[in-house]
Order: sequence, then structure tokens, then C-alpha cells
Amino acid sequence: MLANERRNRLLELVRRQGFASLPQLAAELGVSESTVRRDLDQLEESGAAQRIHGGVCYTGPSPKLTHFDQIQSRNWEKKRQIAQRAAELIEEGDTILLDGGSTTYELAQLLVGRTLQVVTNSLPVANLFVSSDSADLIFVGGYVHSKSGVSLGPYATDMLRHLTGRRAVLSVGGVQEQGLFNSNLLLVETERAMMQAADEVIILADSTKFGHSSLARLCDLEQIDAMVVDTGIDAVWKQRLRDANVRLYVAGDV
Repeated sequence: MLANERRNRLLELVRRQGFASLPQLAAELGVSESTVRRDLDQLEESGAAQRIHGGVCYTGPSPKLTHFDQIQSRNWEKKRQIAQRAAELIEEGDTILLDGGSTTYELAQLLVGRTLQVVTNSLPVANLFVSSDSADLIFVGGYVHSKSGVSLGPYATDMLRHLTGRRAVLSVGGVQEQGLFNSNLLLVETERAMMQAADEVIILADSTKFGHSSLARLCDLEQIDAMVVDTGIDAVWKQRLRDANVRLYVAGDV
């Protein structure tokens, strides 16, 4: 794990819990306590965390969204690997549209510090870039879904109609032969607007999503350009995606 990625993960662990001990952080990250202390020195300088007796507490401005935290923690290792592979597809100077999915958030953490234009409807994602000197941030407004911190509805979709970007990077709740699915009707409308605004659509989906649907259908498989998955994807689904002319990137493949 690279130092920048490790610090982002450390900060996210502290943010989610509010407080964490040094031994806990060292165990979670698989590093020594001395490494954690060095990382915390930098995080304290930025004002994002503060060491107190027994551990460290979060002092950054990120909103506390319980539902988002719960979703983000599921299959975290798969999401982290997918995010690392997806980050390799983003080029310096890109204009990218990012939705509010938990895997997209993992990717966003890896993109902090890069020279980008970031368009997002996610408060957690926007919070990562709001103080960045290298990224331009465009936040898509509208009705804010309180559980996820994501802007939805007609105001969001109307704003997206006036924007263009090189890549839209989206998460989904399910992948079936019939297409891609998500759990919120308004979210699907906003994601469709993101797709229309982008030259290229990249989907991030861990292997647990395949063979499952959700409430609202987003699009056909043929309407996306690329998908980043983990090694849990089976051969049948690899072939289905290739048949749909989807470029497949498998995180962790040698």
C-alpha cells in the first residue's frame, strides 16, 4: 500500500469511528505503530485528525453519514483493489464525473492530489477535493439524499445537461444480462445524465454484484465502455461483457 493511499485509509477509519487507538489502526492497516505515528503527524498538520491520550480523533469537516459508512465497509478489500485499478485509467488533466457510490469514493481518495476537474453529486466525494490545490471541483446540486449525501432529482440532472466530461465513473448495485441496476429511481436518472455528459463511461462493480438486480434499471451492458471488477468475476460473466463490447479490467490480475 502506497503512503498516500495508506494515509487516506487511516483517515477514513478515524472519520468513520470518530476515534481510534494506535494499535487498532496499525492492525487495520497492517503496519507498525511507528508508521501510523508518522502518518498522523501529516494528518495533524492538515487539521484532519488530532492525537489525544489513547489514540486519535477525527477533526475534519466530512459529514457523518451512517448509511454511507455501513455500505462503504462492505467488501472493502475488493473495492480498494478495484479503485486502485480504476485510478490507472484516469489521466492527468481529465474532467471526470463521479457518482456517490462507495467504490467510487475509494477511487476518489486515490485521486486527491492529481490535476483533474472533478464533477460530482456526492458530498463525501466533494469533501475530499474541496481544499485541493490541484483539482477543480464542480458540485452538482439538488435534493440531497440524507442517507448517502448524494444530490438527486431534476435540479441535478438539469445541471448535468450543461456539462461535459471525458469520463464518467459510476458504481452500480447489480449487474444482470438485462443490464445494470441501482436501488434508487432518482439516482438512476442522475447517473444517466452523467453518462450522457461523458465521452466514456466506466463502471466499478465488485464481483458480489453480478447476477443480481435492484429496483431501477440504469442501462444496457452495451451502453457502457468499460468495467473494472475484482478477481471474483467468473468466466461466464467475462465473456458476456466482451460480447457486449465492454472493455474489462480485472483488479489484481497478474
